[in-house]
Amino acid sequence: MTDRAILSEPSARPAATVARAAAEGSHPTLVLLALAMGGFAIGTTEFAAMSLLPDFAPDLGIDEPTAGHVISAYALGVVVGAPVIAVLAARVARRTLLIGLMVLFALGNGLSALAPSYGTMLLFRFLAGLPHGAYFGVAALVAAALVPRERRSQAVSRVIAGLTIATVVGVPLANAIGQLAGWRWSFGLVALLALLTAILVRLFAPLGAVAPGASALRELGALRRGQVWLTLATGAIGFGGLFSVYTYLASTLLSVTHASPAAIPGMLAVFGLGLTVGNLACAWAADRALMSAAGLTLVWSAAALALYPFAVGSLWTLAPVVFLIGCGGGLATILQTRLMDVAEDAQTLAAALNHSAFNFANALGPWLAGLAIAHGLGLPATGFVGVALALGGFAIWAVSLVADRADPRACEQPG
Repeated sequence: MTDRAILSEPSARPAATVARAAAEGSHPTLVLLALAMGGFAIGTTEFAAMSLLPDFAPDLGIDEPTAGHVISAYALGVVVGAPVIAVLAARVARRTLLIGLMVLFALGNGLSALAPSYGTMLLFRFLAGLPHGAYFGVAALVAAALVPRERRSQAVSRVIAGLTIATVVGVPLANAIGQLAGWRWSFGLVALLALLTAILVRLFAPLGAVAPGASALRELGALRRGQVWLTLATGAIGFGGLFSVYTYLASTLLSVTHASPAAIPGMLAVFGLGLTVGNLACAWAADRALMSAAGLTLVWSAAALALYPFAVGSLWTLAPVVFLIGCGGGLATILQTRLMDVAEDAQTLAAALNHSAFNFANALGPWLAGLAIAHGLGLPATGFVGVALALGGFAIWAVSLVADRADPRACEQPG
């Protein structure tokens, strides 16, 4: 096919263009599978690294709290890499950029597997985090460009499904490999998955024409739009509630529920199933009423998190609540699509920044929950911290909704 038949902006793709592109050889299912494989690799290393702390800490001659800085180094790489790469690569064809990002991701994880010291491990995890946000942002734009406008969120959800499925399949697999063969092989597995993604993207994804007038300066124009900042803030605050509970879930199971350590992987899998179901369900809702879906998801999260402190006494009551909390993770897909509407002609930077916002949430939620625990409120109180954050995100969403109604043109798509 002619790769440039795929327009660079999803908003400009009528159903006839989509059908013609598919007929010329770019099969959406194969493209989405390739993109989801990258999400699977990223999700595996992001979550598995937390469970491997007890394994690589002694090998690197450090204690576990110090080893936790390795997780922070990866998150810092995400926050820094997403905007920088999006701006600098404004004139790079999207398929080429995705391949480059996966090669860089493979390099960072491959070097992590070989890290001889704590200092080098910090550096290599930072390197591995750099492509994370930009990959998901660009992959979301490519996915949305494959389908009619009314199915954008569902296409994006297929990419993010790679990450959610990783929490159910990839993380236990990487952890098992770490237990059997050593933690270094777990990072090596992720490097191989990243290289496989690069190959699949090269084989199946359309090149994607560079938009006329694309430049670093135009991408930076996204930062002048209030609705972009409101959308990012909704995720940065509202999503923090989920992480406030997830971070301390294992500790809660052991210290409050008095469950066996063997119950932890199963409960984490329940959470991952919730993420997967919520991702698909929220995408379906977003394609029908985007802003309503965002508001309802935040209310859902607040309600589920409010149940958490009262459910921790038993595995039978805790499991369904953890599943419901996981379902709130579908907010990521909704806000990814929302950014396509409000970013106008600065799509790449806005899409990539969504993942910087969620990594901010990943830091904010656990920090606030940790303060609550340190002040003697107990592990179950992480649920109440989560409620406050979810409602904070809802308040920002409400401001965004009012701004929409005051100036509907602010979120109209160009072209």
